[in-house]
Amino acid sequence: MSQAIRPDRTAELRDARPEDCSALQAIYADHVIHGVASFEETPPDLAEMQRRVAAVQKASLPYLVAQAPGPGGDILGFAAVGPYRTRPAYRHTLETTVYLRRGLEGRGIGSLLLSALIQRCEAMGYRQLVAVIGDSGNLASIGLHKRHGFREAGVLRAIGFKHGRWLDSVLMQRPLGTGADSLPDD
Repeated sequence: MSQAIRPDRTAELRDARPEDCSALQAIYADHVIHGVASFEETPPDLAEMQRRVAAVQKASLPYLVAQAPGPGGDILGFAAVGPYRTRPAYRHTLETTVYLRRGLEGRGIGSLLLSALIQRCEAMGYRQLVAVIGDSGNLASIGLHKRHGFREAGVLRAIGFKHGRWLDSVLMQRPLGTGADSLPDD
C-alpha cells in the first residue's frame, strides 16, 4: 500500500540503493512524460536508470533519495549531481538534479534533498553548483534553488521544444565553500 507523507512529518534521506531504481525511474518518467522540467521526451527504462545511478555513485558523487518515514516507506523524491561539463576545466563544478513524486511539492522534501546535496558537495571540495532548470515558468524549482543560495546566471530563451511549445532553460549558480575566492587544492 502506498504511503503518503503528511506535511508534519519529515522524510528520511539516504544514499540511493539499487533496489530504489524502479521507484526513481517511475518518478522521473512521470516528469518526462507530463512535465517540462526535463527536456527528455522519452523516459529512460529501468536499465538506463540503473546505469545512471551507478555512474553517479561510481564517480563518488551523491545520489540521494527521500523516503517516507518508517520501514518500507515509499520513495518520495531524489537528488543527485553530475559533472557540469566533461572538459577538465569544469572539474570543480557540478550540476544538480532534484525530482519529487507528483503531488509532494511544497512540503519541504525538495529542500531537505537540496540542502543535503549542497552539504555533501561542499564537504567534497567542489566550488560551484549549477542548476539548469527547464522552463522559466518552473517557479517551484527556481524558488527552491533561490532559497538555497542559487542566483540566476542567465536564461537561454526558447532553447527547447516540448509538448508543443518553446521552453527556456534557466541557469542558476551557487558557490560552495570559498567559491572563486581561492584557488583549488589540485
